[in-house]
This record gives sequence, C-alpha cells and structure tokens, in this order.
Amino acid sequence: MEPKHNGPILVTGAAGDLGGIGRNLTAMLLDKGHKVRALVRREDERSEALRRLGAEVVQGDLTDLGSMHRATEGCARIYFGMSVSPAYLEATVNTAAVARHHGVQAFVNMSQMTVTSMSITKTTDSPQHKLHWLAEQALAWSGLPVVTVRPTVFLEGFFLRLAAAGVRERNELALPLGNGKTSPISAVDVARAVSVILDDPAPHIGQIYNLTGFESADLDHYARVFSEVLGRTIRYRSVPLAEWTDGLRVAGVPTHVINHLSVMGDLHAQGRYDRMTDDLLRLTGRTATTARDFVKLHAAEFGRGVNA
Repeated sequence: MEPKHNGPILVTGAAGDLGGIGRNLTAMLLDKGHKVRALVRREDERSEALRRLGAEVVQGDLTDLGSMHRATEGCARIYFGMSVSPAYLEATVNTAAVARHHGVQAFVNMSQMTVTSMSITKTTDSPQHKLHWLAEQALAWSGLPVVTVRPTVFLEGFFLRLAAAGVRERNELALPLGNGKTSPISAVDVARAVSVILDDPAPHIGQIYNLTGFESADLDHYARVFSEVLGRTIRYRSVPLAEWTDGLRVAGVPTHVINHLSVMGDLHAQGRYDRMTDDLLRLTGRTATTARDFVKLHAAEFGRGVNA
C-alpha cells in the first residue's frame, strides 16, 4: 500500500518477544498503509523479520539520548512500550523529553491496569507498578499529546510463558493466583487497539483506555477451557507464592521481574484483576480473543494427546 503520511510512526520494543505488542503493532500499521520506524535493541533475526515486513529498523536504547533523537526525528506519532525493567522510568522520561523536542503530535503510552487504583498516597509492593504510576505522572506534566493504554495481564505472558510447561508436562495450570478472578487479554488485541489510535490519534488525545479480556473468571474455569480444547483433563493448581518465585529465581529471572510477578500473583488472589470494560470493543469494533480461541491457536505449545 502507498503510505498515508510522509513521516513514519515510531514503534518502540518492535522486536518484542512472546506475543510482543510492538511486533504485532508494526505489522498492523504497515497493513494500514503507514510507514513504520521500528526501534530494536539489537540486530538479529527478529529485526530482519521486521525489515521483510517493510519497516525501517533503527537500533538503539530507550535510555540513550542520542538513540532516541535518531529514532524520533521525523516521526509525528510514537508508540512507547517497554518490558519490566528497573530503568522503566528513565526510559519513559528520556523518550518523552526527546518527543517534546521534536514536536511529536501523538504519544501512545503502554501502562498497566493496576495504575487505575493507585494514587499519590496508594501504591502496591511492586517497584514496577510504582514506576508505571510515576511515568504516567511525568507524561501528564510533559505537556505531550498523550494517550494512555492500560491492559490487564496478557494471555501470552501468564498462559504461555509462565504456564505452558506445566500444562504440557503435567496436565496442570500451575500459577500462584489463588481463587481470584482475572480477565487476561491477548497482546494482539492490545496491538489492534493501539493501531486504531495511531491511525487517527486526534480523537484519543488525553484519553485513558482500560483494556480487559473477553471474560473475567477464576483459574478453575480456564483449566476447564484448556481441558475441552486439548482433549485431556487439565487441572488448576494454585502454587504457593514462595515456591513459584523460587522456581523463577532458579530459572534466572531477574529479581526486579520476580518482585513484580510476585505482587501480581498476590493481587490476583485478592481479586484485583477481576475487571471488565468495553474499551476494546469501542476502539476496535471487535470483542477480545477468548481463552478458548487462544488455547486453540497455541495448542501445539500446550501439547496434544490423551489424559496422562
């Protein structure tokens, strides 16, 4: 397609990883006829895949001033998203400062649903949650034309990255979420919502969108969905939080990430992720991906076969 605008849209975190928003967003914006400048941390097969899609790939670091000038110059619209990191606030402010310098006309910030219930006197025990809240404050003070997107947890994160091995090897959905309900959303759905905003950002400037999944249910419900789709009995096991975090530590997960995931597990058990909104439907005209469809799509990763 012929590009809609002369300038590219900057997408940070474009290489992404499992179910990355940036990678999906890049493809969606290109499909809509936009030029995309994809910021990646390193050159590898993922950056080459972005080039094959048609993106302009720029290597750089969100915390590096020179990198962000090179990435931002000529871009009127930015998607800012970054994985869990102690440098999250520094990266946000660095990107925002450069964006303001270059006169960016739309800055879409990927935040978290938990921030909705935080304030100047109320936070959580997760350092990452506090960084997200502070980042939203800094962006509000910046005077930039910001759109904030706050999803719940991702289907790709909890169900694939953290639980797939247990489903595949032991027929159990093993997560430290207690009996709380949760409404996980697919990163693909979130990317679709962001692509709509960046396609025509003017009506969305200053808005906050809270994105939830198709339904809010407890993990026993999701285990039944796994069972029906995979054709074998999958049971939910609420793993003690200490046992779960010990496993993450052995696997080499950084302490900052473990602390964040641990708090998320505790908040799930308290019912803090039992949320439903219609923001995704209003933005995209489409309902969220169901857990059933998600498991079907990734059935190979969850393993097929009869009851163990």
